[in-house]
Amino acid sequence: MLRPQDTSTRERKTLDGIWAFRLDADAVGVQNRWYAGSLTEARDMAVPASFNDLTADAAVRDHVGDAWYQRTVRVPRGWDGHRVVLHFESATHRATVWVDDLEVVRHEGGYTPFEADITDLVTPGEVIRVTALVNTSLSFQSIPPGVVEQTAAGPRQRYWHDFFNYAGLHRSVWLSATPGARIEDLTVTTGFLGSTGSVGWTVQAVDREELEVHVVLRNAQGDEVATGIGEYGSLEVPDVRLWAPGSPYLYDLEVQLVDHGGTVRDSIHQHVGVRTVEVRGTEFLVNGEPFYFRGFGMHEDHAVLGKGHNNAHLVHDFELLHWIGANSFRTSHYPYSEDVLDYADRHGIVVIDETAAVGLNMGLGGGILGGQGYTTFSPETINDTTREVHAQAIRELVARDKNHPSVVLWSVANEPESQTEAAESYFRPLFDVARQADPTRPVGFVNVMLAPHGECRVSQFADVLMLNRYYGWYVHTGDLAAAEDAWRRELQSWASDGKPIVITEYGADTLSGNHSLIPQPWSEEYQVEYLEMNHRVFDSVEAVVGEQVWNFADFATTSGIVRVDGNKKGVFTRDRRPKSAAFALRRRWTEAR
Repeated sequence: MLRPQDTSTRERKTLDGIWAFRLDADAVGVQNRWYAGSLTEARDMAVPASFNDLTADAAVRDHVGDAWYQRTVRVPRGWDGHRVVLHFESATHRATVWVDDLEVVRHEGGYTPFEADITDLVTPGEVIRVTALVNTSLSFQSIPPGVVEQTAAGPRQRYWHDFFNYAGLHRSVWLSATPGARIEDLTVTTGFLGSTGSVGWTVQAVDREELEVHVVLRNAQGDEVATGIGEYGSLEVPDVRLWAPGSPYLYDLEVQLVDHGGTVRDSIHQHVGVRTVEVRGTEFLVNGEPFYFRGFGMHEDHAVLGKGHNNAHLVHDFELLHWIGANSFRTSHYPYSEDVLDYADRHGIVVIDETAAVGLNMGLGGGILGGQGYTTFSPETINDTTREVHAQAIRELVARDKNHPSVVLWSVANEPESQTEAAESYFRPLFDVARQADPTRPVGFVNVMLAPHGECRVSQFADVLMLNRYYGWYVHTGDLAAAEDAWRRELQSWASDGKPIVITEYGADTLSGNHSLIPQPWSEEYQVEYLEMNHRVFDSVEAVVGEQVWNFADFATTSGIVRVDGNKKGVFTRDRRPKSAAFALRRRWTEAR
């Protein structure tokens, strides 16, 4: 599946804007055929956005179950003779879509795209009705998992990830037009030897019959540097300019379907960054050079919008990353909008790309509340069906993001149970799925403190060890000397495995404006000293190849007595005001450039 784009043979039309919206708490909409006419008793809703915070209504914010979106759109008259596709960049957590009265597609998973060919259902120049039924609920067979519990006040969604369960149409919706004979998918691989680069391509084309596949590689100035013919092959790029962290260079690869007369029948464009990624011993290498990750775990999270994508926020967040000296982030804990990855490609920011598999650990409870009363892996909870959903989430993530040079490492899960035999059996085939989907990048998962070195049974499958640790916060709270000693001893044990280590989370909740002469937890001074303690530990262990603070900015969580207005571990507030820690990190990271 290719993202809709405008080319010499393709066109797209956004469906973003105001949609009609209606909750369906009793799940009667399908039976009553709400899709078969104008959505009655509807209110306005913005797309893209989470629906939860856009109204002054608790029933909307805390809704569990079905929610309906609907709008009409005129199919452009000029699309006559073209294949017409309805494309959703995401729908959290699953969706069923109708065009007029006919169901056209269903999709499971809230953060990857899906589409439907609606050519036979539309007439160019005429209006169609698009209806999307989005379901917000989580179960043990969804990724991420959860359970809907019945209470006196009605259904309550329980989940084990420590961020708010925002839902809705978070990203853009498109109508697009393509030729019938078309390019359906493209996989790009890159490398270099000396000053000569290589760009490999594999194309999947549909109904192309006598058409030839042509590829043209152009540099950033638009000059042609290499050409090729065929569904697969490799281009040589003389005097190649590499894509590198902080120094990105992008080529444009145009793939064409060409008839015998030389007419281009279909054309797509893919930006290409020529670079290599490799794990060698305890080193993580980009372009053969050791790379050290400096950055954050982040969230798609903003006031009002929730997880809705917004380009103004995107630009501002990347400006802050540059200001603070960061070179990387992790898409914790789900795939981000592809616009984010495009921007990372253009700005040389390295990405650890993560599935939405968070909360697969009944011993955690969001990392703070202890056991949940369930067994993590069992026939009744997370089981073989869950694993198939998880495997599909990995495949869809790789299929969407495989051509982004910024993506250097796949994370198949965050903080799952990993110290049990059941966990080993569950994850072993998932690492195989990831490597089969993309043999060019390393694969890992994020380990939690409940599975320390010597007890974790999943880290054996990982190319890179990613550790979340909170010594000095959840452990040895307020006692940074004891925390430093315990943390160094554990980290040295992990280093004996001979793999590179990225610290993917370390942080302390901090109330902006709370100051303490003697640093105390929740004060800005404690957050600074906490980070400095961690940095001393990292600097003492050679196998550590990265530090990503939790979190870039404060973010919304489910309500509870240990989360006052959300998680406050950000070095920026939710509205992106810096805490003292931001300046401390800037000093450390800008000196390391």
